[in-house]
Amino acid sequence: MNEEFKSNEALAHSLNDPALRAEFAAPFDHYRPVFIARLLGALLIHFGTFVYGRKPSYAKFKAIEVIARIPYQSWEVAAYTILTALYSDERRAIELTRLSAFSRMAQDNETMHVVVLSQIVRRLRCQSFLRHTIIPFLFSFLYFWIVYVLFLFSRRAALDLNYLFESHAYAQYQKFLDAEGDRLRQTPVLSDFLAFYGRTARSEYELFELIRNDELIHRNRSAREAQTSEESKYS
Repeated sequence: MNEEFKSNEALAHSLNDPALRAEFAAPFDHYRPVFIARLLGALLIHFGTFVYGRKPSYAKFKAIEVIARIPYQSWEVAAYTILTALYSDERRAIELTRLSAFSRMAQDNETMHVVVLSQIVRRLRCQSFLRHTIIPFLFSFLYFWIVYVLFLFSRRAALDLNYLFESHAYAQYQKFLDAEGDRLRQTPVLSDFLAFYGRTARSEYELFELIRNDELIHRNRSAREAQTSEESKYS
């Protein structure tokens, strides 16, 4: 288990404390993404609401998590594409390599989310093959290339778009915890992949608490990297 993973897990667990979570969230609660990210983000969220409804559910979360992995994969590929032309620029190479390291960790984290949620959905038999498997798969393919092109021309816009998606996911998980908390506390988690990943949760409530916290961490990191990319243009 590497140090970055352990640090991320410690942070995720610490954010179960409401006061610490509010303090952690505050610097980026009112962050304003660039226009193109706001436009694409609105389209993405409205499409999801149209297909899956406003109410959080296991099956909706599975679809969200299939898509949530995509930007991190796209950033990494785009970063290596840019590095092909910028190997001689050490400062930019360091920035892109650092972002790629975060992308890989976030991909693994989001993969854990979708695998564990998929097991719950399969056990409950509460999904539609078209809405919760085919549509997310097809949308992910399109989303990958949108984010890839966006990253090549405006790294900040690509990061800002993810900030908006993760903000929406964070709010949805919090809403689910508020509405279903009592039931979730009484429901155990059965997942070999969760243990393989290196995370423990005694109940679905603990599972969804930590997933919510993961999305907040990703939200903040996306905004912070967007600010860094903007500042680097002028240095």
